[in-house]
Amino acid sequence: MAVDQLIVMILALPLLGALINGTIGKNLPKQIVGSIATIVMFTAFGLALMVFNSNNHQQVVHLFTMLDLEDFKFVNGKLIDTKLDASLVVDSLSIWMTLIVTGVGSLIHLFSMGYMSHDKGYYKFFTYLNLFIFAMLILVLGSNYFMLFFGWEGVGICSYLLIGFHYSDEQKGMLNGLAARKAFIMNRIGDLGLLIGMFLIFFQFGTLDYFGIADQILIENISPTTWMMFGITLMLFIGATGKSAQIPLFTWLPDAMAGPTPVSALIHAATMVTAGIFLVVRSNFMFETPGAQATQDIMLYVGLATSLAAAFMAMRQNDIKKVLAYSTVSQLGLLFVALGMGAYTAAMFHVTTHAFFKALLFLGSGSVIHAMSDEQDIRKMGGLKKYIPITHMTFLIGTLAIAGFPLLSGFYSKDEILAHAVMHSPVIYGILMVSVAMTAIYMFRLYFLTFHGTFRGTEEVKHHLHESPKSMTIPLLVLAVLSLIGGALNLPGVILSKGTHWMSHFLEHNTRGLELIETHHLSNSQAMLLMGGAVLMTLIILFATFVVYVKKNSVAKADEELRGWELLSNKKLYFDEIYNALFVVPVEWISVKSHQFIEMFILNKSITGFTGLIGKSGDLVRRWQTGVVSSYLLWMVIGIIGLVVYYLIKF
Repeated sequence: MAVDQLIVMILALPLLGALINGTIGKNLPKQIVGSIATIVMFTAFGLALMVFNSNNHQQVVHLFTMLDLEDFKFVNGKLIDTKLDASLVVDSLSIWMTLIVTGVGSLIHLFSMGYMSHDKGYYKFFTYLNLFIFAMLILVLGSNYFMLFFGWEGVGICSYLLIGFHYSDEQKGMLNGLAARKAFIMNRIGDLGLLIGMFLIFFQFGTLDYFGIADQILIENISPTTWMMFGITLMLFIGATGKSAQIPLFTWLPDAMAGPTPVSALIHAATMVTAGIFLVVRSNFMFETPGAQATQDIMLYVGLATSLAAAFMAMRQNDIKKVLAYSTVSQLGLLFVALGMGAYTAAMFHVTTHAFFKALLFLGSGSVIHAMSDEQDIRKMGGLKKYIPITHMTFLIGTLAIAGFPLLSGFYSKDEILAHAVMHSPVIYGILMVSVAMTAIYMFRLYFLTFHGTFRGTEEVKHHLHESPKSMTIPLLVLAVLSLIGGALNLPGVILSKGTHWMSHFLEHNTRGLELIETHHLSNSQAMLLMGGAVLMTLIILFATFVVYVKKNSVAKADEELRGWELLSNKKLYFDEIYNALFVVPVEWISVKSHQFIEMFILNKSITGFTGLIGKSGDLVRRWQTGVVSSYLLWMVIGIIGLVVYYLIKF
């Protein structure tokens, strides 16, 4: 089968699953609904593997023309692209992202079959999940910024539906709805930046097509003004800031944990939150122009601040999903640091390994919550390793991977970013090491408090502790294996003398712009020193947290007992309170005051004034209705005289 046919089928399958379940799923057994949604995902992944194996060159697959403006061929004397096509691009970057989306997405669908089995909205959940995958595939496969924006907004609305999925819950329904709206609104702020960036791109280059823009910059050597490229790239970064949860638009992601746990794994670990990184990597030919240097610096420092702040916030969170949420924000910050240094392939390597171990951790947390009868507070857990051994083993692998334990996937991908940081600036490297150290601390704290020590929950919960069904444990085992061996995708030269950095070479040889970026690597001795330091730090933190939380059996403090930095961490540096004071309260005050002004002084006055005018005119007319015949004769005579005078003057 030809590549263009395979790509169309990959895109169509999740949409087909959403259509079937969305229309007749309510009348089908749950097992059939889940099977349809999951089978189309595994089939799409299989087709993506076929494209991956046969993909040797860039290819654009035209679907149809959405808009044709032949009469506007020239605008202000500039030739523009008059056609806006719905088309897909097949290259290394798009296929790699497709593999991640369909591969990890398939496992999450399988996990959801068990996790959501008792939910009343089962068919709706899988409809939204399939629809989300469809939108994400449009985002990564589209050949122009309009297609990207279409998918961008699609995943936005699907995330809104999935985060607020349990809006009717008696206890938390209102909070779930607020979390969904918060995510939707904060993402719209970033989306406005992306939209402005698209208008600037079209104004400057006359097209929204990736290859058309890249050809103008890389082949035709068209050099836009510094300010124009700064504006374009800054607007694109603002769009990425919203979707990938960077300061200041990051507070929506932890609240989005209100959605079912598989949603957290799919949206907030493996797919949607990486859309911002994908956008920057896809636009690398613009970010590498001289005018975009300032944007790269902004991106680097915003990512650095986000990585540090989010890691600090995770240190004293007690909700198992909130810890992982702030961990995701911190890892996304690390990725933007890599992009700010121009390390695009290193960022994509960490996107890949992060999809493995963070999806594993989120699904693992879902398995823990399933066993704990929906309890999410780690202070009420402990000693779970003997009750849910498969979940424990896989969660441990995910924890070691994100902490940078030697030879696991996160160890290699993080070290590659740290290596770029060493070459870029020792100060940046030092700050990143602090963030990496905090990551290891809060993840080992989470692991030990959850699975070691004595059980701290109620006897009723303890009585119901049980391992998850196979539909949930199989995805955990697969993701655990990927978290173990994922680092082999891009092994450094110090580990393997030949065939190193496979993934970097794969992306660079067939992604527009990346083939021209010169990549530097540390010498073997420098790499050994760097890796040795990272290993030593991870082992020390592992030992220290083991002593504190296992040997000394320390338990997380109650919220009211926290003081100093622990209180700041637990309260998330008061970001939500600050935003509430700066934005929410003033907007609500203005809304109330404007409501009072508009209603009381404009609407009420205008309505009462108009009715009063009608009333007075009625009073005036009523005076004519006296019932006196002589009065009526007088008015009739006056009328006749008036008509005679009018016609005499007229003629």
